[in-house]
Order: sequence, then structure tokens, then C-alpha cells
Amino acid sequence: MIPIADPELGAEEIESAVACLEGGQLADGPEVRKFESEFADFCGAEFGVAASNGTTALHAAFAALEIGEGDTVVTSPFSFVASANAIRLAGAEPVFADIDPATYTLDPYATEEAVREHEADAILPVHLYGLPANMGHLEDIAETHDIPLVEDAAQAHGAAFDGQPVGSFGDAACFSFYPTKNMTTGEGGMVTTCRRDVAERAASFINHGRTAGGGYDHVRLGHNFRMTSMAAAIGRVQLSRLPEYNETRRANAAYLSDRLQGSSVTTPVEPDDRRHVYHQYTVRTDDREGLKQYLESEGVGTGVYYPTPIHEQPAYRHVEHDAPISEQAAEEVLSLPIHPGLSNDDVRTIASVITSYE
Repeated sequence: MIPIADPELGAEEIESAVACLEGGQLADGPEVRKFESEFADFCGAEFGVAASNGTTALHAAFAALEIGEGDTVVTSPFSFVASANAIRLAGAEPVFADIDPATYTLDPYATEEAVREHEADAILPVHLYGLPANMGHLEDIAETHDIPLVEDAAQAHGAAFDGQPVGSFGDAACFSFYPTKNMTTGEGGMVTTCRRDVAERAASFINHGRTAGGGYDHVRLGHNFRMTSMAAAIGRVQLSRLPEYNETRRANAAYLSDRLQGSSVTTPVEPDDRRHVYHQYTVRTDDREGLKQYLESEGVGTGVYYPTPIHEQPAYRHVEHDAPISEQAAEEVLSLPIHPGLSNDDVRTIASVITSYE
């Protein structure tokens, strides 16, 4: 079976983790500070704040921006539920705006309408599948309404909009380092920002509300959302490999898109102003179940991200929504293997199986 995901971890990651074990600095420490700095530099941001996972990074970002009880945040209903969960965990409520049918990211016009109608307090675009949202338009909306803009970049490590890396737009951005992401720390997350005040408050929130000097001075309510030194050590190695991983994903995607022209599926788009890093290679088909079963019978793994829009989840059915494009996408999307562990034969097989499906 060609797997839908295959985390790339080698001897260097193992050596780095073992060095942390042998050095005795297992929790938050110098290795984490180095990873924060290196990842922020990679994103073109001033500051990085490591977290235990992508959801806690989002929660910390909202806390740092003082988004909480009584506030509303416009976001996408077509995402992993963590995007909306982080809003509610911060004490705010999500407002769902629909997506662009070609990019699967927030439709700026639907977003502006939702911001106006609900007098929203923040915007959370999701860079789904590795493709950035329309950050130019969304930044204009946030600036016009004088509200924070937070990027959910959990799937977009190394992506760019208009030549600018994601992670450097708006007021903050949040990444996940879950095993299936373009780079991994096992579990882990990161807040990036160009605002010192946001970085300082996020770092405090992640560390029990402590002041920057540490010790036992707790100036605000906080959590233990810290990243371990071992995770950071793995992350630093993975970060050094990320550009190569992304180029391999992009090459695999280019081959599939070329070979699947004229087939029964609609392939992903990459607008001229964006750089896609293909966390997922997601096609659309009106015969998803049939194609999925056929691919798996031929040894090709698949995934559906996501079969249920967030507003149709039991925990969110109370949330007002108008998202027919998201609902249709949820019925038609199918993700194919695209990761750098694929061989040339694997990629050819994926294309061949799809083109042979009737």
C-alpha cells in the first residue's frame, strides 16, 4: 500500500533527541529557544514561541491578543476542528464564512460580510492543504476594521503569498508539527509574530503566566503548553530538511497535475501570487467513494480532509453559518499521497490508477 503519509525521520533526528536525553535538559530549555529563533527566521518573523501542539499555539495567540469572552472570530468551516476549538477554548465564539471553491481558503468577500454583520473582533484564515489564503485582501479587511489577523498555518510550513512567507502576516501565525505535517517534532506547535508584545504574552501564557525572567512571578493566568527540548531538537533537524521536502512535494504535485489533465478528477490550483507546499494533494470528484475504493484496491492510500464541515459537527451546530461551498467541497474532496517518501514509481502508479478509473 502506498501510504497517504509517511513521516521522514532519520539518524540525525534520533541523535539529536538522544543528545537531549543524555544532557538531562528534557523540558523547556536552550534547545527550544534555538528552535524558536530558527523557525521565526525561516518564516520571516521577528519572534517564535514554541508550544506543545498547534491547537495550544492558537489558544496562546488568542490569549496574547486578548481575544476572549464576548468576542467573535471569523474563520473557515472547512478545516480541522482545532481551528474553531481554539477560538472557543479562548472564550470567544467562531463565525463561519464560506470558502473560495478553487482554493478551499476563506473567501475574502464572504469574510468581509461576516466581519461587518457580526462586528467581529478577529479573523482566522486557514492555509488549507498547504496553500495560503488571500492574505493581501484579508490584511486589508483586518486593517479597515482595526481587528487582529491570525494565520492558521498548521499545514503550510514554507508556503508564501506574493513572495512573502506565511507566518509573517497579520498579528500572529500558528503552526503544527504533528507527524503528518511537512515537518514534525512528534507533537508540537509554534506561534510566530512580528509583535514583541504578542510574543511576550504568548510565551507567558504557555508557561503558567510567568514573567520572562522565570521564577515564581505569575502575572497572568496561563497553562503548561510548553514544548520539550527533545521535540525542539527533532524540529531543528526537520527544519533544515524542510526546503528539500517541500520541493519534492511540489515536484510530485506537478507530475500528478500534468498526468491527470483530462481525467475524471479536478486537480489542485496554485494561483500566480501563491506558493503551494502541498501538505495534501487534494482532488475533487463527484464519485469520491467509488474512486476511493478503487484506489485502495489498487494499493493507493487516500484520505478525506474533511468529510464534515465544522458547522455540521455536533459541538458546533448552534453556530450561525451560510457555507454551501464548504458543504459541497466536503462531499467531493479526496487527498492522494504526495509526501517526499514516495518513489518515482509510486507517483507514476498513483497517476496511472486514477487515469484508468472509469
